[in-house]
Amino acid sequence: MSSVLYDVPGPKAIARNRIIAVITVLLVLAGIAWVIWRFAVTGQFTAKKWELFTYSSIWALFGEATLNTLAAFAAAAVGALILGFVLAIGRLSDHAWIRVPVGWIVEILRAVPVLIFMMLLYYGLPVVGIKMQPYWAVVIALVAYNGSVLAEVIRAGVESLPRGQAEAGYAIGLRKSGVLTFILLPQAIRAMMPVIVAQLVVTLKDTALGFIITYQELLYLVKLLGSNAVYGSPLIPAALVGGSIYVVLCLALSYIAHRFQKRLVRQEKALRPVDALHHPVGDVTDTELIALQKHAGKFDSNAL
Repeated sequence: MSSVLYDVPGPKAIARNRIIAVITVLLVLAGIAWVIWRFAVTGQFTAKKWELFTYSSIWALFGEATLNTLAAFAAAAVGALILGFVLAIGRLSDHAWIRVPVGWIVEILRAVPVLIFMMLLYYGLPVVGIKMQPYWAVVIALVAYNGSVLAEVIRAGVESLPRGQAEAGYAIGLRKSGVLTFILLPQAIRAMMPVIVAQLVVTLKDTALGFIITYQELLYLVKLLGSNAVYGSPLIPAALVGGSIYVVLCLALSYIAHRFQKRLVRQEKALRPVDALHHPVGDVTDTELIALQKHAGKFDSNAL
């Protein structure tokens, strides 16, 4: 059956799309070739600039800087997820005295740039007699900003669900906490998983801002090695190595999130009800699953 929203391209459209694709690829390749040519002309591929990376001690420094980056990211990611859930629940509250202040907190945290937040924590707090380590300044700033963004992501995911989902949950005896915990939040998380992963990738990359407050992560090491005049100030080679490590870390994070999402889908399929012949009945909602478990004696709404 043909769709009214999409027309199958004809011969002319196919030829035009192919020409545009070829031109785009050629432009991208030309841009890459120009960058490589400029690197070669300015001597970025000379042995002197890459000699620094033949020492094992340099790679040990890269390993230590990578661990520092991952340490800040791990703490910030966990904290941002927890803060995001707490703020999202507050934003979804039926009580205005909770919803309105939480809304202002979210807006303020989102409005303050991460770098300014780090500088206020690291350089501003000592003015009032509070000294903070660079690690904690980076983590707290990332938690505050990314937690507020994730709160809006989760809230938007919950509010995008059909209204009947919550009403059906109330109909089977669930309270507001039970509706959020067992019906709305699981569906919202599955729906918004790509956005959540994208924000976690942003969190990982924003750890690079910590070099401004002397946190010794990857970018701090890249800047340090790039200023070494003995080896010709290999800033570009150091940036290429550090950037490659960031790319690998982001790809690994995306892969883990993809596997986690596929596992959630498999678990959802495994929970589908079956008929007398153990054949799947079809697509069901979380509310229907809870109702089926309740009738089977596997779910106690009074415990909520």
